[in-house]
Amino acid sequence: MTRPAPIPGLAGIDHIGLVVPNVDAATDFFAAVLGGERLYDIGPFAGPEDWMAGHLAGSTGAHIHRLRVLAVANGPVLELIELTVSPTASPAGWHVAFYVDDMEAALAALKAHDSAILSGPVQMTEGPSAGLTWLYFKAPWGQQLELVSYPGGIAAYRELRRRVWRPGLDRA
Repeated sequence: MTRPAPIPGLAGIDHIGLVVPNVDAATDFFAAVLGGERLYDIGPFAGPEDWMAGHLAGSTGAHIHRLRVLAVANGPVLELIELTVSPTASPAGWHVAFYVDDMEAALAALKAHDSAILSGPVQMTEGPSAGLTWLYFKAPWGQQLELVSYPGGIAAYRELRRRVWRPGLDRA
């Protein structure tokens, strides 16, 4: 059986959605630590349950209070979603990675903001990710985030036949 073709015209990542407990506090964090800039807001939404929250959260009783879109350097934008699902829901469990030119300078900035460093920086010297340096840190609301740097490229990308957008090298 043949596979269907990929979605025609797909150009890449448009945005990355993060569920946050408070849009304003999350905006302050992304602005102070990563230089994020507010692009636009949607909401507040009035009803306790709405169509969008039901599709996003997949449960009844979900409510999107507000949604804010931020630009952070180059690449996809962030969509911050202030969503109530249940008292035990947590936004942690997945992450977004941000490219930095200088990992040591980025680490110093995170420390200056009293950000919790979860692991790293780790320099990959072998295998497909050789050339990559990464570290994980935590946003004030518990979301795990990552910083990556690979100014000389990543080993796996050198062997690809297709171009991969690389935020550290493909700047407008």
